[in-house]
Amino acid sequence: MKAERTYPRFTVTPKAEAAILRGHPWVYDAEVLAVEGTPENGKLVDILSKKGRYLGTGFLSEQSKIRIRLISRNANDRFDGAFWERKLRWAWEYRKSVMAPEDLDCCRVIFGEADAFPGLTVDKFHDLLSVQVLSVGMEGIKDMLLPALVRILREDGQAIRGVFERNDVALRDKEGLPQYKAWFPLPGEETPSSPIVEITENGVKYLVDVENGQKTGFFLDQKYNRQAVARLARGKTVLDCFTHTGSFALNAARGGAKHVTAVDVSESAVEMARANAERNGLSDVVDCVAANVFDLLPELEKEPVKYDFIILDPPAFTKSRKTVANAITGYKEINYRAMKLLPRGGYLATCSCSHFATEEKFVAMLHDAAKDAGVQLRQIEARQQSCDHPILWGVEETNYLKFYLFQVV
Repeated sequence: MKAERTYPRFTVTPKAEAAILRGHPWVYDAEVLAVEGTPENGKLVDILSKKGRYLGTGFLSEQSKIRIRLISRNANDRFDGAFWERKLRWAWEYRKSVMAPEDLDCCRVIFGEADAFPGLTVDKFHDLLSVQVLSVGMEGIKDMLLPALVRILREDGQAIRGVFERNDVALRDKEGLPQYKAWFPLPGEETPSSPIVEITENGVKYLVDVENGQKTGFFLDQKYNRQAVARLARGKTVLDCFTHTGSFALNAARGGAKHVTAVDVSESAVEMARANAERNGLSDVVDCVAANVFDLLPELEKEPVKYDFIILDPPAFTKSRKTVANAITGYKEINYRAMKLLPRGGYLATCSCSHFATEEKFVAMLHDAAKDAGVQLRQIEARQQSCDHPILWGVEETNYLKFYLFQVV
């Protein structure tokens, strides 16, 4: 099998074997049957079937229910610096292949398991990289990975001035890792003076704060869905719900919308959306309002018809299987209200960013909402996350964003 490698060996259940053979990269703690050797937390181990068949190699996480995260199923791989540099280059070359050059200014460079870097996220915001390290295995090799990635990007003409770690994530607790936010020290380089950077996406300018913004600083996965909204918005009066930094609202305005009302419950988000509208010269078209969407939509039903295009881009209503039913109730409420509010011939953009609210459940909810609202939906497009967040078949967790465009008829 392997003449030189001497990693500790974990024998796993037939269920785990079947999942690995289908392409899933996780082994759970309850799926480990036996251990040979002296494994170390965060280090590499080999995975074997009950019959002794080599299934793969991955990082051990002794504190997590996800006990092993695979990085390879090739028994001949050598997991040295050259191996990791090759994988980093593959990830960047993929983005260069599937995205236009101007879209590389802000994009996701590493998408965890989908790029075979389990627990690692790297987003590029112009000349800053924003990083989340969510597994102990990636934590152990980040001092090698991140400088190598910066070098690869610079060699390709990308002017990277710094790397910021957004490791203020509760998932790190499950790995036994501390939470923090800090600049990653690039060898021989000074710490950047500011975590704020201007990006341009779809021709719209935004200020991104990689230290204090949501998640890594900005949501990149809706890039092309925003373009789809912009194409549909010309001449329309638009209501953008859960606007956050105003991205859908600004794309609609730039696409020629007659007027856009951008709504978010967060005062700070509304201020940011307002500032972004001003930055793009769109303040005369975009009106930013702080309000609870669940309260606002029923109130708007009492008024004369004001909007002929409504956008629903809520945060994830569920982050676990236990709360899926409540989440579907929330999704149905806002979609039902939007369908009631729209005139015949009006347009609806609606989405969910939780992989626990599966496409099947989300579509069933939309059918129910339309039935209760007494309308029929004419589907224009069904879309997913942008291609820099690739969906790896066999790994359902990478397939999370559902996005639909409808006309109400």
